[in-house]
Amino acid sequence: MGKRRKVSNLLGLHILATLTVQPLHPYEIAAQLRAFGKDQDIKIQWGSLYTVVRNLEKHGFIEAAETVREGRRPERTVYRLTEAGRHEMADWLRELIGQPEQEFPRLRSALSVAGVLPPDEMIELLRQRHRTLTAENEADRAALTATRREVPRLFLIEAEYALAMRQAEEAWLAGLLRELHDGSVPGLGAWRRFHETGVMPDLSELMGPGAPPE
Repeated sequence: MGKRRKVSNLLGLHILATLTVQPLHPYEIAAQLRAFGKDQDIKIQWGSLYTVVRNLEKHGFIEAAETVREGRRPERTVYRLTEAGRHEMADWLRELIGQPEQEFPRLRSALSVAGVLPPDEMIELLRQRHRTLTAENEADRAALTATRREVPRLFLIEAEYALAMRQAEEAWLAGLLRELHDGSVPGLGAWRRFHETGVMPDLSELMGPGAPPE
């Protein structure tokens, strides 16, 4: 289990990382995050950015470097990273990279109760997902190949990771669909009969032939 942090929103980590380059106003921080596609790496609620900035300042991770005014516009506070913020950022990164953490993907949640759908409908939904994922992965591979010609790999490893995870899902879906198609998934017949008759099958029926003895 990860540490309990004073600022736990991952947007805070990205703000700290952005400020390692130079002091910035929150509007400029948001522009940098958008420019580098960070909204593809974390789910960003842009309306919360100023709140996260204030929390980082409250806990001493960033501080006001200067306040500037341009024309009749309101004053704008430019923030810089503090030593405490630099330490927090590094410690946070070490935890996230070095320690595996239990995550809860939406697909896993759905699969855990997928038996409430009839098998034929389930198969069609999985085929639909597999087709979509295959097309998206192909497009992502092409985009990544093109980007590598202009961007150092160090700045693309998160995209490589995301693609690898989606390719693994694509391969797993293909394998499951083959088993469902050829009927080799244990308990497939019992699952089908349940939706035809409404009678809940015994666990032994769902385990299928060849199940290990108790």
